[in-house]
Amino acid sequence: AEDVTAEELNNDAEDVTAEELNNDAEDVTAEELNNDAKPDVLKNNEAPKEITPEEKILELEDKLARAFAEMENQRRRFEKERDDAFSYGGFAFAKETLNLIDNLERSKQILENDEILKNSEALIKTLEHFDIINKDMVSILSKNGITPLDSIGKKLDPNFHQAMMEIVDDQKEPGTIIQEIQRGFMMKDRLLRPSLVGVSKKTENKEEKSEENKENSDTL
Repeated sequence: AEDVTAEELNNDAEDVTAEELNNDAEDVTAEELNNDAKPDVLKNNEAPKEITPEEKILELEDKLARAFAEMENQRRRFEKERDDAFSYGGFAFAKETLNLIDNLERSKQILENDEILKNSEALIKTLEHFDIINKDMVSILSKNGITPLDSIGKKLDPNFHQAMMEIVDDQKEPGTIIQEIQRGFMMKDRLLRPSLVGVSKKTENKEEKSEENKENSDTL
């Protein structure tokens, strides 16, 4: 009986010990897994930062202000385009119309230089009619905001004049307009076309020129 009892006790003790170890191992493993999984769960379940009502109102006010500013800029652009259309819509047409005035002026000059017609009664009457037509056309253009530029006697201005030649004139300051080849015109505050002009220059002093050439040759 003693041998049986000792053997049974040893078997029971071994079974209990193995069972406890298995249980402990399962508990440790489950706990470790749970601990490892918790940060990921917390990370995934982390709620986004909530926007306060005040911040939301400020955001909406900013968007609304930007929208109103864009609408105002667009309105101003439309108004400018509309005004330009009314003011300068006939810009190209007006520019082409100036060719009629140019042709009248050329025809007048040709007749005036004709030796056969010179000083004849027919020529005088024809030129008078040309002048009337020219004045009427300029008047019609002026009523529509198209006005001629006054250039003779003024200093050359690249914004309004285009110099085509230089003419020796010691009585005038260099760069003064003394001849108008083609008259320029303005359309309100815009240049329709520049005046083609001839400007004055001083007579070149031969001695000064030769001295200048000598200095240049010495430098070379």
